[in-house]
Amino acid sequence: MAASVRSAAVRGTTLLLFLLLAFAGQSRASDALSTPAADPRIAIHEGFVDERTCSSCHADQAAAFSKSHHAQAMALAEDETVRGDFDNSRFEHDGVVTTFTRRDSRFFVNTEGADGGQTEFEVKYTFAYEPLQQYLVDIGGGRLQALDIAWDTARRQWFWLGNGAPAKPGSTYHWTGPFYRWNRTCIDCHSTDPQAKFQPQTNDYKSTYVATSIGCQSCHGPGAKHVALAQSGNASSSAKPDTGLPKVDAGICFACHARRTKLLDGYQPGKPFLDYFSPALLRQDLYFPDGQILDEVFEYGSFQQSKMARAGVTCLDCHRPHDAGLKAEGNALCTQCHSETKPERFVNQDPSGRFDTPAHTRHQAGSTGAQCANCHMPERTYMKVDPRRDHSFVIPRPDLSATLGTPNACTTCHVGKTDDWAADTMDKWYGTQWRKRPSIAHAFAGAANDDQAAVEALRALVSDQKQAGIVRGSAIAAMSGIGGADITPDIQTAAADADPLVRLGAAEAAGNIPPEQRLDAIGKLLGDETRAVRVAAANALAGTPPHLFANQQGNFEAAVADLRAFVEANADIAETQSNYGFFLFARQRTAEAEAAFRRAIALDPTLEGMRINLAEFYRASGQNDRSEQTYAEAITMAPERADLRYGHALSLVRKQALADAIPELDEAVRLDPQNSRYKTTFAVALDSAGRTGEALDRLGGWVTGGDPDIIGLALQYSLKLRRLPEALKYAEDLARLRPEDQQISGLIGQLKQAINEK
Repeated sequence: MAASVRSAAVRGTTLLLFLLLAFAGQSRASDALSTPAADPRIAIHEGFVDERTCSSCHADQAAAFSKSHHAQAMALAEDETVRGDFDNSRFEHDGVVTTFTRRDSRFFVNTEGADGGQTEFEVKYTFAYEPLQQYLVDIGGGRLQALDIAWDTARRQWFWLGNGAPAKPGSTYHWTGPFYRWNRTCIDCHSTDPQAKFQPQTNDYKSTYVATSIGCQSCHGPGAKHVALAQSGNASSSAKPDTGLPKVDAGICFACHARRTKLLDGYQPGKPFLDYFSPALLRQDLYFPDGQILDEVFEYGSFQQSKMARAGVTCLDCHRPHDAGLKAEGNALCTQCHSETKPERFVNQDPSGRFDTPAHTRHQAGSTGAQCANCHMPERTYMKVDPRRDHSFVIPRPDLSATLGTPNACTTCHVGKTDDWAADTMDKWYGTQWRKRPSIAHAFAGAANDDQAAVEALRALVSDQKQAGIVRGSAIAAMSGIGGADITPDIQTAAADADPLVRLGAAEAAGNIPPEQRLDAIGKLLGDETRAVRVAAANALAGTPPHLFANQQGNFEAAVADLRAFVEANADIAETQSNYGFFLFARQRTAEAEAAFRRAIALDPTLEGMRINLAEFYRASGQNDRSEQTYAEAITMAPERADLRYGHALSLVRKQALADAIPELDEAVRLDPQNSRYKTTFAVALDSAGRTGEALDRLGGWVTGGDPDIIGLALQYSLKLRRLPEALKYAEDLARLRPEDQQISGLIGQLKQAINEK
């Protein structure tokens, strides 16, 4: 795939975090628009028509679409749709044995079930087409689960999608758990007008869709009015006929090709993307510091960073609308605009120039290295076999790779060569000025390291109108995560920005400043024109006393209504319900908050974080016994989690059960030996129990890490025990870390004198 840009539609399904909804996927190339009556989940929702109706008038478009991977996103499991080897094949990973068989044109999988025993499941649907295909089984209650063993269509072999140790049977990340639940994680983007229809009373689903796979109405919207107009003959009765269909824009692509949280059900083409989805900003767990893709983020976040997006380029400038293939092959796709003749459409940006030449590429014409996409859209592989191209159109910066760990196309292609080699080569080609090219990387890398010096660099990004909105919004959000700087005025300024992504970043940033400053900073965002911004603002202002809202009370209540709609749209997602519990608790609605926390646990009983949240709710509301009990319950499910051990220990301390807390702290340190907070708390607990000598001995083994808190505590306890030579050593260690501290210098002098007098 070195010679051309892969279509954004050529995607295998992904099943990531609850807020991550994949696109792509496939199933049947021969008759993509058919909707077999045999599928019990098909229902023609209000305003829609049977997908087969579309092809009766639009045969050419239907024929093109039938060849796309969109048309093959999901299908009934049949001989012509199943690509995997079900001829009594066997696959084993980590002691889990899975066999694949077929009987009477039905497909079966025998594998580890939710109870840990071997169980046979019938495959109901295929999910995706290439480069991998997954399979969905019905485990009851309307729940469709995606197997975590997939078929590699290129290598023609089974492979496990997971990493590390397999999840426990029945747990969140086991294939039978919520993480792999089609109704919750995948449904939005693989069928036509899918509706989860979650039943909160029973935690079951009655999911339906208009067509099993993606169809015409997925992108063009409900077709009933369009068909009625066509049948009436009124559609062509004016110069600008009413087609009964909304205009298709990039929002319909981004609805699935984005890392985003769904705010509301019912998104259709023509509706504002940010009223139905809240996109993830450039967080360090999702993107590299220079904005390149790290985790599975799809195309929206990277493309929004690009100059192309700011110039008005859209998905359909590069991708054909129906088969989703590329409009041109190889560099011809790029030279549609980046040509010697200035394109009229982009005259203000002027992308003209001679680029498709060895003078620019520094590689032989037609070679892999001469392909625009290989340098400016490097690939990263997801789901083990699915390479995705970065859509931020970066310029290779091996110098940043050497210092910040960002990827670059040079060493990605020239395997075995170093970043320094690549940088030196570029120096020979271009001189050294390219190293001074402005980049967002240093600012975001500094923020990730909590570097105070990064604040000014981030502030410059926020105020730079030439930067993309997602970069500026991410910068204000990143600023709020760096302690010690007063950024409330910056947030207030960002909240007034014309770009909704900057305002979204301001609303998210407000959650990290003192509560008493938030209303002045982002109060106006409660009435923002964009739902994503209003919901973020309502969350940030949850703890604001009602009387302070004054004339903004109405806007706050309206924003809270938006927040409740978001919670209802994600009624089957434990994390959403738990987060809503914190909102309710901040509003002093304690009983409702507890119900929300318990609802989260009922949705996902094995997700330890939900029990941590409930335990912390009990702590904050003064219910120490219930807090300790909840932590203990969580530990029975995840005894190897250090944070659970630590939280349980603190709950025991609050119950004045110090003797029971100490072993838990010891275990937390064992499980996470790099966490200095666990170590210092453990030492303090030992000291409080009269075991100061033991505490000092443990601290003595940890001081080599150079942590000033650990060294300071070791100094304190050595003084307490009158172990003066040790105290002198720790004081000198601390002085090297804090050379400006005069108190430490004075203490060293006193200790030397005291030791000499002995």
